[in-house]
Amino acid sequence: MSNNSATPLLRVAKFGGTSVADFDAMTRSADIILANPTVRLVVLSASAGVTNVLVALSEGQESERRAYYLEEIRRIQYGIINCLPEQVSIHEEIERMIDNIGMLAEAAGLARSLALTDELVSHGELMSTLLFVEVLHQRGVEATWFDVRKVMRTNDQFGRAEPDSQILKTQACTLLLPRLKKELIITQGFIGSEAAGRTTTLGRGGSDYTAALLGEALEAGRIDIWTDVPGIYTTDPRVVPQAKRIDEISFEEAAEMATFGAKILHPATLLPAVRSGILVFVGSSKDPEAGNTLVYNHTENPPLFRALALRRRQTLLILHSLNMLHARGFLAEVFNILARHAISVDLITTSEVSVALTMDTTGSTTTGATLLTTELLAELSALCRVEVEKNLALVALIGNKLSQACGVGKEVFSVLDAFNIRLICYGASSHNLCLLVPGADAEQVVRTLHEALF
Repeated sequence: MSNNSATPLLRVAKFGGTSVADFDAMTRSADIILANPTVRLVVLSASAGVTNVLVALSEGQESERRAYYLEEIRRIQYGIINCLPEQVSIHEEIERMIDNIGMLAEAAGLARSLALTDELVSHGELMSTLLFVEVLHQRGVEATWFDVRKVMRTNDQFGRAEPDSQILKTQACTLLLPRLKKELIITQGFIGSEAAGRTTTLGRGGSDYTAALLGEALEAGRIDIWTDVPGIYTTDPRVVPQAKRIDEISFEEAAEMATFGAKILHPATLLPAVRSGILVFVGSSKDPEAGNTLVYNHTENPPLFRALALRRRQTLLILHSLNMLHARGFLAEVFNILARHAISVDLITTSEVSVALTMDTTGSTTTGATLLTTELLAELSALCRVEVEKNLALVALIGNKLSQACGVGKEVFSVLDAFNIRLICYGASSHNLCLLVPGADAEQVVRTLHEALF
């Protein structure tokens, strides 16, 4: 790994929602920060549960439901405040925030907009950072609250805004870097602001992305991602309890895992770190001693099989047409129709007279089934016969140089005799082999492969 960093001793630490969920979680996170003096910049998500409530409020609710949701936010945030010896000033600040949420939620009840949603949802991170600074202050720690919107300039694509890394670097070096030498700064993940000053959000995985972007802008030596699991595993330990933690992994492998459904770093969050060769650490704030994974730009001698990822709720679209036989242009027409409906194809396989494909839902909250609108199906049906299969799951074997290795097919498929495999994609990438299987069989397929290959 190479890093020509000007500030190699600076470490950026990001704590997810479960790491700031309540007073005890915040205390554990504070202990981690104080144990390492090189951590000078801390990026926080909203307390677990708060963002979901804010999203529900942004959808426009009746007054009774609004009151219920506001009370739910109070319950989560006051659970932290009530553990603090001195409560008056932070109580007033949080109450002011909740009043503001109430007004925005009322406005959302009259007319919804993506800009209003971002403004509303941003309050989760604003509150968690205010509370965390107060937790540190009451432990006698000098910490400063910083509004990330001063440096995180984005475009105005609300809900999934893209940062301007040039402005971010200039602003971060002017407003943050001089202060980091003498202060511990606590700031928000996930949020930014566009040119006119309106609040934006960076989309799913946004807090990790914020930490990586700030790490890049400040030329940090390392980015620590603290979550609720001690690193990255060979597969989801909830599916396979025998899953092994991976001590070191390359960015490319980790991004493949995330793309195919592993609940780890969101693929986009890795890009700034990859660009700058910054080391990424993934560990558990619940149990910092339980081990961790280090994500490098490259690793030495990577294994043939690295991990298994599982993506549920997949939909398979099968298009039959005799006109395909020895004809040109059929696939082009299919892709034109999909493009008009803003659909990106994930996996695809073809025969002489049919095409089978799944839709890419990476980075969004939609499922394949919700993308299949009546209009889309009508357009496709005018071109060919359409079959839809739902409730499938994608199992991805992540590895290295898979398409150049001998015997991979035998190793994988010889243990899967008992399962119906609906689609196989292999050869396009040297990093993955993908299988589409019935949703009900998915976990057993993962367990069988894990036992055989790992």
